[in-house]
Amino acid sequence: MIHPNNSDKTQLDALISHGMSHRQTNNNLAEFYKEQRQSFMLKRLQLQAQIMLVAGLTLITFFSWTNSQVEGKIYAFKIGIVVELFTLLCWGLCKTPIGRRYPDLIFLSLCWAVTCVVQIDIALLFNSLEPRNNIWTLMFLTQATIIPVQWWMHLISQIGTIICYLTLYILYNPTLKNPSAFYGEQGLYFFWTCTICVFSVYLYERLRQKEFYARKAMELAQQKSEMLLLNILPEMIAEQLKQQPTTIADSFLEVTVLFADIVGFTELSTRTSPAALVELLNTIFCLFDQLAERHGVEKIKTIGDAYMAVAGLPNQSNTHAPTIANMALDMQTAIATFNEENNQSFCIRIGISTGPVVAGVIGLKKFAYDLWGDTVNTASRMESHGIAGSIQVCEATYQLLKDKYLLEKRGLIKVKGKGEMMTYLLKGIN
Repeated sequence: MIHPNNSDKTQLDALISHGMSHRQTNNNLAEFYKEQRQSFMLKRLQLQAQIMLVAGLTLITFFSWTNSQVEGKIYAFKIGIVVELFTLLCWGLCKTPIGRRYPDLIFLSLCWAVTCVVQIDIALLFNSLEPRNNIWTLMFLTQATIIPVQWWMHLISQIGTIICYLTLYILYNPTLKNPSAFYGEQGLYFFWTCTICVFSVYLYERLRQKEFYARKAMELAQQKSEMLLLNILPEMIAEQLKQQPTTIADSFLEVTVLFADIVGFTELSTRTSPAALVELLNTIFCLFDQLAERHGVEKIKTIGDAYMAVAGLPNQSNTHAPTIANMALDMQTAIATFNEENNQSFCIRIGISTGPVVAGVIGLKKFAYDLWGDTVNTASRMESHGIAGSIQVCEATYQLLKDKYLLEKRGLIKVKGKGEMMTYLLKGIN
């Protein structure tokens, strides 16, 4: 059976991440299958060589022991040693770059070391050219059983054996005592043995190829579904949900939440086509997503033209406030670059708050990972009560940023549902 190697998952991830077309994916899977088939063939060639070495020793011992003539024993020993040395050479080559690059040649060499080399040795020593059907049949059956791949190589090895015999026959032109015994019934048996070997390898390889593609298609589908799940949930939460599909809710003592809103986008929607509007919003939010991934920030959701993200969960961190601050500053830079490249005049209003939250997954359909708590409400108020083009932070966030960032005191502002709050505007890194 052809088993996948350890790099398959990485290769499949590459296929998905690069968004390859169906044809490209099939071409790459064909390359994977070819590589695996070669690796499988190389391992089985080593196994076959080991079996042949052991079998050769038993045959040398048998013929040397049973032959009554000393000269016959010497000849049997010489022929056996030649085959053993040839087999040992092929075994060694399997472990070299040559063997890894040309396993087909080793396949043929192992076969012909028994079928052709033995025939040549016997012809030279005894001037005998009777077809060695028993040796040939044993060799072809062995290879069809141990190495059931590349049916055409099995066919070539069989044809090569016959060509070798016919060449020797033409050179020596021997007189056979009973040619019908060799070319009649035995020849028919030999023909059907070869046919069955090649056909069985062909069927086996087709079956394994279909199994390979079916397995890869399933793995590819699984990888895609996991990627879709990771686009909805953080990786840790996704794994937890797969292993234990129950209610997921966690409390975090201190995280930093960010809300960002594109100023004037609602008014723009009244004079812009839906397709153009969605394309603009998608481009901007994709820029924010890239920043979130770069800074290690967890995107929570988008609501209309508002963007919500958090740092410090689900993987807790002591640098959540600076992380969000850096992302907020980069978001302003990204919007400025976007405006310059697309001849637009967007600006964003950002609000940041630090404190405890509860996070969890809710819903049965179109479920989402969300946050709850006063910190979330405060971050939302920091954004909605902020100044266009500015980053407004609450007192708790200010205390964590004041040593390393430039912050301007805005003063007390009246916040809906919160009363008066002291707020600050983040200007940059100190």
